[in-house]
Amino acid sequence: MGDEGWQAFSERVTWDAAFHATCEAAPRPDAAALGLVNDRNASVLVAVSALMDRRAENNEDDGQLSQEVARLDAKLNVLMEIVNRLLLPQSALPPRVSVRFNAVGAVLPWADLPPVGQPVMLRLHFDACRALPLELPGVRLAGPSDGRGFIGFEGLSEAVRDGIERLVFRQHRRLVAEARAQARPADGGSEGM
Repeated sequence: MGDEGWQAFSERVTWDAAFHATCEAAPRPDAAALGLVNDRNASVLVAVSALMDRRAENNEDDGQLSQEVARLDAKLNVLMEIVNRLLLPQSALPPRVSVRFNAVGAVLPWADLPPVGQPVMLRLHFDACRALPLELPGVRLAGPSDGRGFIGFEGLSEAVRDGIERLVFRQHRRLVAEARAQARPADGGSEGM
């Protein structure tokens, strides 16, 4: 998967952020273990997508029903934060690391990465659901030469790959919408005078 993996990764939309993450050398999971990892990952992706979408949709409508939904959402956010802190306190999380990822692989600082060719397990903790990491088996491959390393994912089910692609695309779309919203007031700010 060497150069082809890097090429496939580079041609897709990525999510670039600071995640609580670890990447450690790990043996390749057997078929049964890989099935369990894929099942857990599918569940994590559904939970993270639902929590992130719910938070993003709150500011669209100012009607009475919308305000009630916003109050319920705020209560659910508090409850989720309590659960996250009980299940995985901030002190137990791995440090934040700059990660750029999609369904093909991930790029992250190589300071502590295993050598090229080594099987690894990358664990990403999303802020929306810190206690449930996305576990991504892969191999350390040749990639950028700028102080970062490339992990090519291996053994992910089609459902997990699709879930990652949807999550990454939604995040990209959200960032584009936020950038447009921030640019809009500056463009039309002096029209009313």
